[in-house]
Amino acid sequence: MTYVVNENCIRCKYMDCVEVCPVDCFYEGENMLVIHPDECIDCGVCEPECPSEAILPDTEEGSERWVEMNREYADKWPNVTQVGEVPEDAEKYKGEAGKFEKYFSSEPGEGS
Repeated sequence: MTYVVNENCIRCKYMDCVEVCPVDCFYEGENMLVIHPDECIDCGVCEPECPSEAILPDTEEGSERWVEMNREYADKWPNVTQVGEVPEDAEKYKGEAGKFEKYFSSEPGEGS
């Protein structure tokens, strides 16, 4: 099992999860984070830290899409190990459905 980030992270990107990850397996895009599924050690400490409920185990129904998406972008985006700036309008997008189709950006973030 591994954990992955889903579309709930898009435009929220709270980053609370990054600081608790013991293996630094988070990668930063312009408007979301992903977890590298091959680096994640399945400890689960990140899941309860996410205020957007964007982190889920790969055993959850519908997670297959997110495993592949996380893997693809973890290979393209920079690693992030420190909490960065939370978008000012994050609360506005928290809980919104269909964010991937509306807002996803394949552009990399800054990393740390």
